[in-house]
Amino acid sequence: MSATQAETLLRRLREAPAVLVTVDAAQGSVPRDAGAWMAVWADATLGTVGGGRLEFDAIAQARTMLMGTPAQGADATGGSVLMRRFPLGPSLGQCCGGVVHLRFERVDAADLDFLRGRLLGAMAPVALFGGGHVGRALVQVLGMLPFQVRWIDSRDEIFPDAVPANVVCEHSDPVQAAVRQLPTSARVLIMSFSHAEDLDVVAACLQRQRERADLAYIGLIGSKSKWASFRQRLMQRGFDDSELAQITCPVGVPGIAGKEPEVIAVAVAAQLLQIASPRITSPVLLADSQAKD
Repeated sequence: MSATQAETLLRRLREAPAVLVTVDAAQGSVPRDAGAWMAVWADATLGTVGGGRLEFDAIAQARTMLMGTPAQGADATGGSVLMRRFPLGPSLGQCCGGVVHLRFERVDAADLDFLRGRLLGAMAPVALFGGGHVGRALVQVLGMLPFQVRWIDSRDEIFPDAVPANVVCEHSDPVQAAVRQLPTSARVLIMSFSHAEDLDVVAACLQRQRERADLAYIGLIGSKSKWASFRQRLMQRGFDDSELAQITCPVGVPGIAGKEPEVIAVAVAAQLLQIASPRITSPVLLADSQAKD
C-alpha cells in the first residue's frame, strides 16, 4: 500500500471514523499477503484486501461495525476489534483455495499517531541521490509504492514544490556527507548531475559497507563504460573486487528497453521491489548503455 493512500486514510479519519480491515494472516493461494489493508467508511472505501466476494463480505462486516451493531467474535474491547477467517473456496465463489484471516478495527481521529507509525513505519527506506530528469520521474513512481524516500541533492533549488507523501527532500553539500546518516537497510540510488558527485557517493557507500555492511542495495545509473571507469578509480581509492561487486550498474530490471526517464524509473522501481535479502552481492547488467541524468 502506498504512502499516498495511507495519508489519504489519515486525512479522512479527521472527518469521519472508519473500519480498518487488514490481512492479519494468510495460508495457501490468496490474492493479497499479510499486511494488505482496506479502509471502509459508510460511503466509501480505500485500498483492497483482494477483491471479489472476499472484499464484498469484508466491506459488509466493516459497515456493520461502523453502525455499532455487536459483532460475533468481537474481543473484550467492546466490539472495536474483530477477527474473521475466510476460506477462499466454493462458499465465497473464489477458487484460490487459500485461507485469509482479516482483522477489523474501528478507528478515528484519536488513532492518527498510532496509525501513521503502523502504516508508514514499515516502508522500506530509499535514498535517491540526484534531482534530474530520471530522479524526478523515479520520485513519482516511488510515491505509489511502499517506500520511504529521502531525495538528496547538493543543489537546494532543484526540488519541486510538491512531492509525494512518502518523499522528504534533503539538501546536502557535499552530497556524499548524507550517506553516513542513512537508515539501516537503505536502498541507495545514485544519479546526480555530475560524474564526480556520483563517484564520491559510491565511494561513501562502499566505505559505509566496509564499516557497517548495512545498506541493502547500491545502484548507480550509467553505461558499462561508465562503470568500467568508476571501477578503476575506486580501486585506486583502495576498494577491492569483492567490495565493488556490491554496486549495481546499470540499474533496473533486465529486458526493459528505452532510455526515457519514465522508462528507466519503472525499471529501477521494479528492481527495488525485487530486493528480498539485506545485501546485494553481484552487479546486475541491464543494457549496454543508459541515459545519464
